Formats: sequence, C-alpha cells, structure tokens
Amino acid sequence: MQDLDFIVRAAKAAFAAIADPDALEQVKARYLGKNGQITALLKDMGTLAAEEKRKAGAAINQAKAAVEAALIERREAIRQAALSARLAEEALDVTLPGRSEAQGGLHPVTRTLERIERLFASIGFAVVDGPEIETDFYNFTALNTPEDHPARSMHDTFYLLEEDGSLAEKVLLRTHTSPIQARYMQAHAAKHAGQETMPEIRIIAPGRVYRVDSDATHSPMFHQVEGLWVGENVSFADLKGVIADFLRRFFETDDLKVRFRPSFFPFTEPSAEIDVAFLRGTRKEGWLEIAGCGMVHPNVLAHAGIDPERYTGFAFGCGPDRLAMLRYGVNDLRLFFESDLRFLRQFV
Repeated sequence: MQDLDFIVRAAKAAFAAIADPDALEQVKARYLGKNGQITALLKDMGTLAAEEKRKAGAAINQAKAAVEAALIERREAIRQAALSARLAEEALDVTLPGRSEAQGGLHPVTRTLERIERLFASIGFAVVDGPEIETDFYNFTALNTPEDHPARSMHDTFYLLEEDGSLAEKVLLRTHTSPIQARYMQAHAAKHAGQETMPEIRIIAPGRVYRVDSDATHSPMFHQVEGLWVGENVSFADLKGVIADFLRRFFETDDLKVRFRPSFFPFTEPSAEIDVAFLRGTRKEGWLEIAGCGMVHPNVLAHAGIDPERYTGFAFGCGPDRLAMLRYGVNDLRLFFESDLRFLRQFV
C-alpha cells in the first residue's frame, strides 16, 4: 500500500510538471503503459495467495483509477491553456476601425484618353474604333503611302506570319489609328452616296498601335488619338483653332503657346508638326513636338469615295502617352507599361 501511495503521488507530480500534450502521453506510459509501474504490480499478483490477491487487486485498481483521473485532469488543463493562449493571440479589438478594401483606379493613360474624348465630345466629335490587325490597304495604300515608304519596312512595322512561318499576305499590326479614319470615310461616303450633300464627318479615333521602337520615350505598343473633320469649306484655320483650343483646355492654361511647324505626311497636304512650349517657374522648357496634322490629301478622300473638289478636311494625330507624361510629370514612357504598383498607386 505504501508503494501504491508513492506511485500515485509521483504520477500526479509528473503530470503537473508537463505542459505539452505529447510529453504527457510519454509520461503516462511510465505508469499506465504496457511496461508501466502499475501494470507491473498487476502482473506480480500471480504469485500471491487468493486472499492477498483480492486485497492487492482492489488497492492496485484504486491506485490505477487515481492515476487515470489525474491524467485526464491534466489533459483537460493543457487543452484549456492552449485554447486560452490561442484566443488571446487572435483577440479582436472591437474598438479599432474596420479594415477597408483596397481601392483600384484608372491607369494614367486611360485617364488621359478619357479626358481627351470628353474634350473633343464637347465640340461635337464622335469616338470611333477599328481593328488592331489591319490590311496593308487601309494602313498604307488608302492613306496615300507609297510602296517604298520607310513605314512599310519590316524594321518599322510588325507583319504577321502564317502557321508555316511565312509572311502573311499584307496583314499587320496597325502602325497608327488612321486606318479607322479611312474605313469610316469609306462607309460614310457609301451610306450617303447619291445624296445632294454629304453630312460632315467629325470623329476621333483612339486606340493601341504598334511599331518596332523602344526607349525612354517610345514603346512597341503605345496609344494614339487621331482626329478627322471633313466637310465643305473646312480649312487650315479650323484645324489651328480646334487644336489650340484642345491643348489649352487639356493643360488647363490659356498661356500655353502652340506652334505649327511645316512638315510632311503622305496623307495630308499641307502638313505640320504641332509643338507646345511650357514655362515652369523661371526656366523655359522650350518647344516640344506632341502631334502631327494637316489637310487631308485629295488622294485619301478619293480612295474613300469622297469628292476632293467639293469637300475638304483636316486630320491630326497625337500620342496620349506623351500627353500623360507631360500632365503627370513622368520622364520615362516605359513606367506606364511595367505594371509596377508602386508607380501606379500614385494615380489612385
């Protein structure tokens, strides 16, 4: 009996000193396992007389029950301690403000495109779209671009390949959004064929374009917005008024200087580059080319089925990516297309 009391006290002390459930099971085996101390006493009962066996069995079973009860109690204490620790670790402070969801925003180039569209819509220009995979005819021929023009070179234009790797028959990624103008004029002229007077065309054509070019101010994929106004008595003076007004409204300053510098484009005659000058503080930035323009070439009107003797028009094209760089003070065009959230979050 004295040995049993000692074993029970030792077991309770051993259980109480343990805080890990796996370690507790290992200590349990010392007393209640296959080779445990209490199990050994039960095995030794075979050597006792019948009367002694009965008394010893009752005492051993009583001790075994006490050890098992202590084991169960310690298991529950360890479980409750672990639960309390987890609850404390995951406690929620209901006085803290709620977690708001992260907000997205429009890409700066998309913001710029939408701004351009709104400004031109306010003076009656409609927004039109067209395919990014174009034919040689609409991308070049319909725009009075000769066969030997450098823009037709594979060094400047992305031509598409057939499945066997051969060059597709005059199919390419459009190099500008002017094909949209050619398609629209053609459809507009056909729609109003036979009428005494053709309604005016006043559109802008924004979209992605592709050229073999990449540096701090150029990207293989970039955006263009091209505009077209065709009607009776449309003049270069109208072109200058529309462009100058748009740029001053876009940059929100009446002091913006706009210059039209003579140039050459196959699809306009006469043609001009559009430059702007900025004053920042006391330092003059000088002139910066931002667009091209001119009066629509008679051959382009004729290709679309419009009488160049009766109707005139002007066209212009600008890069919204460059306008976005100027508006937001970005010095490298590639930042717009690298998907770096550290950069893009500044515009949210």
